[in-house]
Amino acid sequence: MSNRLRLPARSLLATLLSGISLASAAQVVVIVNPKAADSPSAEQVAALYLGKSGSLPGGIRQALDLPDASPLREPFYTKATGKNAAQVKAIWARLAFSGKATPPKELPSAAEVKKHVAANADAIGYIDKASLDGSVKAVLTLD
Repeated sequence: MSNRLRLPARSLLATLLSGISLASAAQVVVIVNPKAADSPSAEQVAALYLGKSGSLPGGIRQALDLPDASPLREPFYTKATGKNAAQVKAIWARLAFSGKATPPKELPSAAEVKKHVAANADAIGYIDKASLDGSVKAVLTLD
């Protein structure tokens, strides 16, 4: 009987671990419209996504985000800002409540982020590097 219980637990653990390794294997890139003249620095991207700055060089002022459930969200915030997604969410809650800033616009998928950035020269977002194509320009790779 104990073998029957251990076998499903092992397969569940293997499934969970493979999901974690896939999420951590994704290489996140920060993207802008190809017409954007200036490429923001890592510090400037962090400032925008933490509400410390309202715009970036080249007229970029529209930060795009992915939903909480996205496997790219946590690695993006951890690598770009040094804070986890929950900490960033708390920062934005305080800023929004005080009326000091509006959080990044959340789009339902990385494909939508890429499409929006490709169509808007003032937008910035993040996607998996594997989804990168000529419709957008990578300005920062987060390893």
